[in-house]
Amino acid sequence: MNTANDLKQLLLNIDRKGYPAYKGTKGSYRFGKYILWIDHVQGDPFAAPSKLHIEVSGKNAGFPERLYDKKHKRTALQDHLTRLFEEQARKYSFQAKGSGKSGILSVTRCGQEVLERSACALNPDSGDIVVRFEAGFPANGRTINARELIKILFDFLPECVERALFYQNIDCGRAERVMELSEDREYIRRELGKRDFVAFVADGSILPRESGISQKPMKGAVPFSAPDSMRVTMELPYKGKISGMGIKKGITLIVGGGYHGKSTLLKALEMCVYPHIAGDGREYIVTDSSAVKIRAEDGRSIKHTDISLFINDLPNKKDTKAFYTEDASGSTSQAANVVEAMEAGASAFFIDEDTSATNFMVRDELMQRVIHRNMEPITPFIERMGALYENFGISTVLVAGSSGAYFQVADKIIQMDHYVPRDITEEAKKAAAEYPGLSYPQDGAPSPEYIRRPKKNPKVFHKGRIKIKTMGKDGVQLSHDTVDLRYVEQLADSEQLTCLGYILKRMEEDGFDGKTTVREQIGHLLSEIEKKGFAAVVGKDVRNAGDIPGNLAMPRREEIFACMNRYRGLNL
Repeated sequence: MNTANDLKQLLLNIDRKGYPAYKGTKGSYRFGKYILWIDHVQGDPFAAPSKLHIEVSGKNAGFPERLYDKKHKRTALQDHLTRLFEEQARKYSFQAKGSGKSGILSVTRCGQEVLERSACALNPDSGDIVVRFEAGFPANGRTINARELIKILFDFLPECVERALFYQNIDCGRAERVMELSEDREYIRRELGKRDFVAFVADGSILPRESGISQKPMKGAVPFSAPDSMRVTMELPYKGKISGMGIKKGITLIVGGGYHGKSTLLKALEMCVYPHIAGDGREYIVTDSSAVKIRAEDGRSIKHTDISLFINDLPNKKDTKAFYTEDASGSTSQAANVVEAMEAGASAFFIDEDTSATNFMVRDELMQRVIHRNMEPITPFIERMGALYENFGISTVLVAGSSGAYFQVADKIIQMDHYVPRDITEEAKKAAAEYPGLSYPQDGAPSPEYIRRPKKNPKVFHKGRIKIKTMGKDGVQLSHDTVDLRYVEQLADSEQLTCLGYILKRMEEDGFDGKTTVREQIGHLLSEIEKKGFAAVVGKDVRNAGDIPGNLAMPRREEIFACMNRYRGLNL
């Protein structure tokens, strides 16, 4: 293996040469306690920065096994190390001077959620650590400025590694607290199953966010306090006794006046399928990990999906057992979203009336009298909520403010009053008893069929390759085909969309065969991911750690289904 001195001499030899000479630095170099890999060198100083990674052996890193001996602990520690490395790298970014992107030193910048990311990988058997990052190789114009790169690689980078990736140099107490929080959250998650809860919201949690563009907690917000009738206590392994609101499986209705916190509570629940960092305000809110946010999505593509559970006998005679459209209405898009979430294995639906199609959600008693059932092709969601739970075990948490009809079907009714929840189930049920009840269909909610078998789409390949481009959190582009993901609201990070792009690419290359169903194909992929991690996402070209991009974050199974279902190039 080459040494650090070999790299320094190489850089001095190519100083002031044309920028392509940097390509000769590609390879691995021993820097004392760690190995530096230069995986990809940018084509010029104005192109995307060069890709590098660091490898530190478990012996040198020295992290105690108790900090990563379970998957949730390892994910939390990897997230913590990524944040530490990013804190250090930020200090030195652009300290080296030059043209274009010269001097950039960056790694993934994590948000409030704790996600499994490719930026940092910790081997559970050896404790070895890999950190993937970017550096802008300096140049004056397009002439190599090797002395500035020497600053980055020999002065700045060793400081980042020393202060972020060696246990003896970091705040060990903080690392312990990261592990303890992950253990406490995992305990709560197990308790959800034991107690038949959809979610748990701890007393003292801060639900509102700072602004529409910041996910940090709002200063001065009213801390959450559970209604006495719904308050439960748990004895966590590290934090000890904790109390909060347990939301039981079944149908839960959240009501209240405008601006009193209904949607804020629902938003906290939908995003707490992920762990959150300490200080976020939501770190002790835990939601069933397979709960799915459902909304209307006008204009989305629907590919041969069985929506007959909700829509039948259309005037245009379209087949709703294999419904197809390139421009869905609000009601058909929401029906498809529900059925596709069922196919993905959703345990609960989170629905906000504000982002739903009214005619899909409810038809009141008067409308039922005037427009008879045989004249209306839509069976509204309110008429299926009970059967979805009884027949399929899928709970519903619904925010509503316009129709009292939901009172009749809800198991628990929570009123948000100045951001404080009140259990008004008894009084709401009493009031609802004075009004005529809705009539319900007698078909017992037939189970949808999941029989789609995608084939490869040759049009997505260009010269035998598929290009991926991520558009923030709006979508991902596969060659020239854009997958619109703006309304898949539980995607927390743009790196999850990048990962979804790689997953779609992998499916087009190796998965879609026209024989196995969507559910089977995604199941096979998830089994492979469980064994190989991000290497399974990237595919057959992975030979070493440098072949895995450093900008991937793992999406949930539910978002993989959502992405595939919105892929207009899906060949069925």
